[in-house]
Amino acid sequence: MAGLVKWRDADSRSITNLSDGHRVKLIGWVFTKRVHSNKVFFMLRDRYGYIQLVGDSERLGDAFKQVSEIPVESAIAVEGVVKRDPRAPGGVEVHIDKVDVVARADVWPITPSVAKSPEAMFDLRHLTIRGPKSRAVLLTRSALVQAAWEYFVNNDYVLITAPTFITSAVEGGATLFELKYFDRKAYLTQSSQFYEEAAICVFEKVFVMQPSFRAEKSRTRKHLTEFLHIEAEVAFADHEDIMDVEEELVKYIVNRLNELVPKEVEYVRGSRLPDIDSRFERISYDEAIEILQRKGFDISWGEDFGADEERALSEEFDVPFFVYGFPTVTRSFYHMDDPTRPEVTLSSDLMAPEGFGEITSGGQRIHEYDYLLSKIRRMGLNPEEYGWYLEIRKYGMPPHSGFGMGVERVLRWLLHLPHVRDATLFPRTPSRLYP
Repeated sequence: MAGLVKWRDADSRSITNLSDGHRVKLIGWVFTKRVHSNKVFFMLRDRYGYIQLVGDSERLGDAFKQVSEIPVESAIAVEGVVKRDPRAPGGVEVHIDKVDVVARADVWPITPSVAKSPEAMFDLRHLTIRGPKSRAVLLTRSALVQAAWEYFVNNDYVLITAPTFITSAVEGGATLFELKYFDRKAYLTQSSQFYEEAAICVFEKVFVMQPSFRAEKSRTRKHLTEFLHIEAEVAFADHEDIMDVEEELVKYIVNRLNELVPKEVEYVRGSRLPDIDSRFERISYDEAIEILQRKGFDISWGEDFGADEERALSEEFDVPFFVYGFPTVTRSFYHMDDPTRPEVTLSSDLMAPEGFGEITSGGQRIHEYDYLLSKIRRMGLNPEEYGWYLEIRKYGMPPHSGFGMGVERVLRWLLHLPHVRDATLFPRTPSRLYP
């Protein structure tokens, strides 16, 4: 089987540059098949895209009948000559004369009636990811992660890996997945933030890209129970500094996606990503409350935003924007209170426009031991559960800030997807644990 990859000398990406009559060898999967009289048309899918294959009875001879009966999604190896034809997808096709069925497929179960049911399609997600839209979304996701990685590495951040098993909550106990860890209780991580905070005293600027888990029973279009979390922490940085980092990162991602996967982006959303040149507007929580009240929402100062409020608020903007200064009662204990206004925190959410809502959340962390200890107690938490997290404040912890970004939420906004579950390979929601 290893020889098959070496056997290929062209693919759907490179073949468009080959001259008419050039002989090629291809491997891939039969995406679609049409048989017309003495000709069979295959759309071959490979790593890079699609290429039309044409087989006729004259070239294939006695093998024509067997070739015309190859089921869709079979893996095949073919040999033939390049033929330029403006009627063909991409303006080029391959007229085949040799076909080898590497792995024959059963009858494809994705029928038109199945395709009408989103739940049925996700039950068959292990197969439906082969479709052109899912393929384009997942390639864009890969490029998004690549772009984020590039941004951090180019700006001298150090990648770390944090534990998945944790002993205490980062974002609130109500959303923890509890499990048995040998003879004690443990949880799946909600965030790598605490471990990043320890690491900045070595590396100054760190980032992670790993799953986080939230046992939220929300059934909105923006919630998953497992998601890919991009997080960063920066030493000697205040809240304004970290908002600048978030803005730079999002702009870098948008620009790189237009370079790396322009065809995939346009296929899914219908257009390229718009260039974002303007500075992201920064509005206060107070201003956001006023906007929502004007729009008819029954929301009072001190309440957090739900999915409906986020959507309504972000419909007011055409580019991402920050909401800063969230009340202390709406934020976790580690957020620093604003020294000029202690009822609010030095924290913010970056909102995607056009109704998509929050895509990052960040702020300045408390770096002083006594201050953090008093806030832990003030919020009714047990200091013993945060012993090591408190202790790092005793040994040269500078002012620092950080943020977390949900990859699926960003991708949903960029590609205008209906749900975050469309933005991941095998989504996990309160109702979906299979496949």
